[in-house]
Amino acid sequence: MFVLLAQLQWWEIALIAVVGLAGLIFLVATGKYISLWFQAYLSGANVSFFGLIMMRFRKVDPQTVVLNRISAKKAGIELPTDWIEAHYLAGGRVTNVVRAMIAAQKARIDLPWDRATAIDLAGRDIVDAVRTSVDPKVIDCPNSASGKTTIDAVSKDGIQLKARARVTVRTNIERLVGGATEETIIARVGEGIVSAIGSAQSHKEVLENPDRISKAVLAKGLDSGTAFEILSIDIADVDLGENVGAVLRHDQAEADIKTAQAEAEGRRARAIALEGEYRAEVEKNRALLVAAQAEIPKAISEALRTGKLGLMDYYRMQNMIADTAMRESIAGKPESDQRGPTA
Repeated sequence: MFVLLAQLQWWEIALIAVVGLAGLIFLVATGKYISLWFQAYLSGANVSFFGLIMMRFRKVDPQTVVLNRISAKKAGIELPTDWIEAHYLAGGRVTNVVRAMIAAQKARIDLPWDRATAIDLAGRDIVDAVRTSVDPKVIDCPNSASGKTTIDAVSKDGIQLKARARVTVRTNIERLVGGATEETIIARVGEGIVSAIGSAQSHKEVLENPDRISKAVLAKGLDSGTAFEILSIDIADVDLGENVGAVLRHDQAEADIKTAQAEAEGRRARAIALEGEYRAEVEKNRALLVAAQAEIPKAISEALRTGKLGLMDYYRMQNMIADTAMRESIAGKPESDQRGPTA
């Protein structure tokens, strides 16, 4: 080999060195792609070597595409690399989608690629959705994270009942996109429990047959428009609360008493005001009477001066007034009313 190199010109040696260096750089740069291509080839999930290199220019992770394509192929699912690249570029979680599709196929759940990617891009955990579809989960109602431990309702006899329920749900894959979440299920079940207890004639009916609540709530189809299918609603516990009816009647009675007292005070104030008006009217009439009586002596004097009234007539009038006063005193009439004209 050294003999051959000695026979070559310097520029030929330089050219061989440059070619060798370029080949070495090429092998280093494409070594990972070669490994991925070979791995895909042995797994039966063929991927173009040129396509692997172009993925780097498209800002796609070739390893994510190849490994997920291999996983899908081994599970019997054919996923073109273009589909995986498109979902990766859209910001989707390719690994989760592929895992969910494999799990759905094993569980005989219809989950095509378009639906799976739509669910993933909607922000839902597609793997958890498939798992819940296979293995239903239990939701506590009310949710302890809300700070409430019971659902409180009042029956028609005024007794408060405190209930706790456990709702078993299964994910409905077809309604997962656009369907309401667990919070809606909890709210609807709580509303149904309140309605069922409120329609009971007596709290004893609910305590004797708690399943009547479950039947009433299930009959309303509360899972409509949600991403779940309600399998069962079980009443975990029902406790007695306070007698709300008695409290309300007591409060109403106190309010009625206060209202009656206020009305009585109003009538009393009106009566006092009316009495004051009557007294003022009496005093006014008395003043008018005194004023009228004061005019009598003037009229008598005027009559005497003009000759319309004689002196003897005047004396006879005085005798009559005195006689009347004497009779009234004998009869016991108050002195304040013994009033008459004076000369």
